[in-house]
Amino acid sequence: MSLSSLRLLNNYSTISKAMVCEKHGQPKDVLRLKEIKISKIKDDEVLVKFLASPINPSDINQIEGVYPIKPRFKEYGAVGGNEGVAEVIAAGSKVKNLTVGDWVIPDTKAFGTWQTYATSPENELQKISKNGISSISAATISVNPPTAYRMLKDFVNLKKGDVVIQNGANSAVGQSVIQIAKAWGIKTINVVRDRPNFDELASELHKLGATLVIKEEDLRANSTRELVKSLGSPVRLALNCVGGKSASGITRLLGHNATIVTYGGMSKQPLTFGTGPFIFKNLRACGYWNSRWNKEASKKDKQYMFDDICELIRGGHLAEPWHDETKWEVSDDNKTLNKKFMEALSKAGKSFGNKKQILTFE
Repeated sequence: MSLSSLRLLNNYSTISKAMVCEKHGQPKDVLRLKEIKISKIKDDEVLVKFLASPINPSDINQIEGVYPIKPRFKEYGAVGGNEGVAEVIAAGSKVKNLTVGDWVIPDTKAFGTWQTYATSPENELQKISKNGISSISAATISVNPPTAYRMLKDFVNLKKGDVVIQNGANSAVGQSVIQIAKAWGIKTINVVRDRPNFDELASELHKLGATLVIKEEDLRANSTRELVKSLGSPVRLALNCVGGKSASGITRLLGHNATIVTYGGMSKQPLTFGTGPFIFKNLRACGYWNSRWNKEASKKDKQYMFDDICELIRGGHLAEPWHDETKWEVSDDNKTLNKKFMEALSKAGKSFGNKKQILTFE
């Protein structure tokens, strides 16, 4: 433990540097770096130091005020960020399940993870086994991998050799779907938009374990249908995060009694499914929102899932998401920290499919 951490533990008070908004709006306009005094922890609370926190699309939507979950506004405003990993550096006398040195992730939304320190009741945190897990994997374990995990588990009883199709396959969720499916012996058809470096992207997805990688414009081609048939099993599950024509295209390739699960709408176009396939193939359409599952699931079920995901990571089956790292260093002044964050925010908000932007803290 560093000298600064020892001083912090001795007086239970420190300053957290945080990205804070005082009202809804465009993040670049309403966010600014603030210093927040962290008071002495209560008996049922822990003091945590954040290690890494990503900037997710839902974080941006939340600050804009267009997301179902709203920021937690306090007297100083609301700290941005929902996802991240932190280390427990002090614990109150009534804390039972967490100890100094444990890694934790938020178990509630709008926690505020774009900051260096925070206090929290222990029941608002989920312990993560840190053995063999990088801080980047831990920081990104509560949104994208669980979304992939639950969609592959909860809607269709998939078995080895079954086939799943997804659009937005190069997204962080898409990468998790490919890898988890591969570990479970499930084949994946992965649809992405055309781009100048399509072959390079396809190669990277194949390295993750993708069975097929195809362009959106090829969804209707007879050659694509033949490729799908060559997999030996009908497509039983479709995962849709794009909507519009892309959703319609992947639905055409589904087998009888298949299910399409929608968890995003990056095209901002409504779902358009052909009537014929739904009637004659007896298809089913569902929605999935990870925040709802997280709210309704028991602590035991969550722990089981995270332990399972951690085993996939330790076993080399689930790699860190493609990402860029922005380091908040102790030597940085507030102006520099603010500038670094805004540059990462700009990259995070540019377009779907970019690398995930992750803040790391010394």
